[in-house]
Amino acid sequence: MKIQLLYLMLSFLVFCANAQEPITKSFLKSITKDVKKLSSDKMEGRETGTKGEAKAADYIAKRMESLYLKPYGIGGYFQEFTFTPKKNPHSHSQETSENLEPITGKNVIGYLDNGAEYTIVIGAHYDHLGFGGEGSLAARSTEVHNGADDNASGVAGVLYLAQLLRGSNYKKNNYLFIAFSGEEKGLWGSKSFVNNPTIPLAKINYMINMDMIGRLDSNKLAINGTGTSPAWKDVIAVTNNRKCLNPHVQDSVKPEDNIFNLVLGESGIGPSDHTSFYLKEIPVLAFFTGQHSDYHKPSDDFEKVNIDGVRRIGNFIFKLVWKADSLGKLEYLKTKGDSQTKAPRFKVTLGVMPDYMFQGEGMRIDGTIPERPAEKAGLKSGDVVIQIGDVRVADMQSYMTALSQFEPGDKTKVKAKREGQEMEFELEF
Repeated sequence: MKIQLLYLMLSFLVFCANAQEPITKSFLKSITKDVKKLSSDKMEGRETGTKGEAKAADYIAKRMESLYLKPYGIGGYFQEFTFTPKKNPHSHSQETSENLEPITGKNVIGYLDNGAEYTIVIGAHYDHLGFGGEGSLAARSTEVHNGADDNASGVAGVLYLAQLLRGSNYKKNNYLFIAFSGEEKGLWGSKSFVNNPTIPLAKINYMINMDMIGRLDSNKLAINGTGTSPAWKDVIAVTNNRKCLNPHVQDSVKPEDNIFNLVLGESGIGPSDHTSFYLKEIPVLAFFTGQHSDYHKPSDDFEKVNIDGVRRIGNFIFKLVWKADSLGKLEYLKTKGDSQTKAPRFKVTLGVMPDYMFQGEGMRIDGTIPERPAEKAGLKSGDVVIQIGDVRVADMQSYMTALSQFEPGDKTKVKAKREGQEMEFELEF
């Protein structure tokens, strides 16, 4: 592996100009169209199991067909699954809510067959919150939640990469493009796929996930899962280099705009669909441009999406795939701190939006949800939670571990830093 990585670094310096970096108005138009269509009012917020989500699934399937991707679901582009919603989306718990009916969702799957031994999975969830309800951060709102960033932007990124890869000479892997359903209700679409895969899991090289890539700001891009393979950090480093420009492409952006201010996270466990693949011992990378005030609200609309940012992230992943090609099948690593074979189960939440871009110790609060435990206790946006009960909170993994210790109705103390000062709060779940 060390010899391969050395070769990778050297080949990057010598052959970087061979990397394709397409940028045309037609690409920007296709990304714009995809985000706009998927986040339109006609899709009714794409809640899993609804007519609105079915319309979105049909649109994605037609786009895959237009890109000459093979149908790779079960009987066409679709892979249906049925589940019963649970209390805490993203908790990975199997516990179900009382008095809720089973819901049927469907993944949309297209395949680019290069005749290679291994396949790269490139995915994003396309479901959202419909007209609000559970999961909405707009209290009692019944407006359509269009989810332009979450996650029409990620689906547009998947379709853009399908377009790039189909026209490329990157033939060392096959590519499976998946738009997942049921993510907002607990990663059900991706869990259904890995439990009933349409290609053998042993033949998956790695998985790329895009969730909320539509708000690129200050050139800051988060990539999680960097510890799931020993190859990732070097591959990412050589991809994110201002020297990697194709001199044959006339680009209107400055050279420094072709690199990102990266926020790297090692863990393969997080609140999106890459987790399902990581738990099956598949290397993953998850791309994310950060939380914002429109998250899970009706105001997450098309007009606020950075379309060129989606293109740039797509180009970054395109080049990353090229860099990784010389390494063959990537080695899987279990990431540090993942002492369990699955994410911690928890029945309670603080009622906050974590700042996933935060790089310090603890869990920084990006926003609080009205009338939930954190707000009632006096916690505010910007506070950094460092301890819940007896559990020290160092990162998102330990934050979830801390929550798993409690039941509804339990009381505890929460320690947090506010403007450098440590404070203590009494909290009831």
